[in-house]
Amino acid sequence: MKKSVNRLYRLRSRPRGQIRDRDLEWLEEPVGGLDEGQALIRTHYLSLDPTSRVWMSSTRGYMPPVELNAVMRGVGVGQVVESRRDDLPTGSFVQGFTGWQDYCVADDTTLEAPFTVLPDPLPAPLHTFLGVLGHTGITAYLGVEIGDPEPGETFVVSAAAGAVGSIAGQLAKQRGARVVGIAGGAEKCRYVVDTLGFDACVDRHADDWREQLDKATPLGIDVDFENVGGKIMDHILGRLNVGARIPLCGMIADYNNDDEKEGLLNLDQLLMQRVQLTGFIVSDHVDRFGEVIGRIAGALEEGTLRYEETVIAGLENAREALNTVFSGESRGKLVIKVGASE
Repeated sequence: MKKSVNRLYRLRSRPRGQIRDRDLEWLEEPVGGLDEGQALIRTHYLSLDPTSRVWMSSTRGYMPPVELNAVMRGVGVGQVVESRRDDLPTGSFVQGFTGWQDYCVADDTTLEAPFTVLPDPLPAPLHTFLGVLGHTGITAYLGVEIGDPEPGETFVVSAAAGAVGSIAGQLAKQRGARVVGIAGGAEKCRYVVDTLGFDACVDRHADDWREQLDKATPLGIDVDFENVGGKIMDHILGRLNVGARIPLCGMIADYNNDDEKEGLLNLDQLLMQRVQLTGFIVSDHVDRFGEVIGRIAGALEEGTLRYEETVIAGLENAREALNTVFSGESRGKLVIKVGASE
């Protein structure tokens, strides 16, 4: 292989609020040779997820924080360009923790999780394996399964125009639930209702968002697919019905809030209404990935599931692009096109 330059981001400091240049340093470093048991993967697409902000902090999470001066952690899809291991043959497309960089060395001593070799030929565009056919779609599917909405029940999902929420709401609708989304801005709310088919959507930017939510859930709330936390979740807690379920997927309201996190005042309602709250992490269910991807792929083929992706060209734009996830500018799945397309 011809030696190339590896463009990458290294975490230099823990962000306070928005991510700045001094937190993630943009560098160019040489690509080294391979030892036995290693493979070199060229990243084609990088997933930008809210959890990236958690990994940058010192917050106790489901994975250890990224160490200072280390390459920024991230999930990507790419192609094996050189290999000295049997499970990752040269030329194969893979998905896994590539990091925020052009090239990743897959090594059993450093891998945070094994790479998954994708089907050959690819049944869908490569970048969809980071979105609707990747951890995003699987998260939505598993969360809806945990919430188990029944026909006629009210299913509320926050961050409804986002990558996970948009899929979760559609899946709940297919189960016969009345689906109410919460999204930022009138345009996103129209998209959620008119394009995704939700029954209603609450604009969290509106001064009367609480009144909107009360009006949209006159019979209370049976399932809360929670992506946001904070004040929105707190108000939802006060509207839960007896026996309600909360698949707890994310708490994005606090990810950029490093000083004081927003407390929940209505936690007593978990007891009073005998609510089942279940936190879940998609990586705990690797054994079901194949099954769930097959089900989602079937829905896509039937035309019963819609998804949206925003693909931004250039790894050098990843830092600013991630900030848009928290400012509410992005819609659907946000992906960086790192290198050559498939």
